[in-house]
Amino acid sequence: MPKAVIRPRETSDLPKAAIVLSAVHESDGYPVEGVEDPQAWLSPDGLLAAWVAELDGKVVGHVAINSPQPGEEVARLWKEKNGVDNSQIAVLARLFVASEARKGSVGKRLMDAAEAYARTSKLRLVLEVLTKDAAAIRLYERLGWQRIGEAIHTFGGKHVDAVCFVAPA
Repeated sequence: MPKAVIRPRETSDLPKAAIVLSAVHESDGYPVEGVEDPQAWLSPDGLLAAWVAELDGKVVGHVAINSPQPGEEVARLWKEKNGVDNSQIAVLARLFVASEARKGSVGKRLMDAAEAYARTSKLRLVLEVLTKDAAAIRLYERLGWQRIGEAIHTFGGKHVDAVCFVAPA
């Protein structure tokens, strides 16, 4: 399999990433929200940076880093455990990879790009993942992310269990 190119996301990538996101939602149930307007979901309030993975000129993956938003449980947990404030935290979000590109370490390489940005910006990355997303949890644990607690993710009147992680120091 050819190696995917990881690069900063451009505005012109949004429609392509939205198509991949919709396909991932159909196959994996991720994300549980945002699929009614995927381009907006990919550009949330507080977006700091985003990257795409391209394979043979086709977008096959995406990741973003956001500033912590009000009510974000994972940021609250990390602040309580470490006495830091929001200016020292970033939230890894919107990570997905097309099923046909998952054998090429695309998810890991997208995360590497996000982690490098966070290190350069002197930010500690945290994330929340739904407990139903076992493959994502395995990826984060394999990459050395540490569990820092549990949360309830609320969307559309539903409440779903989630696990919170922090990136390796």
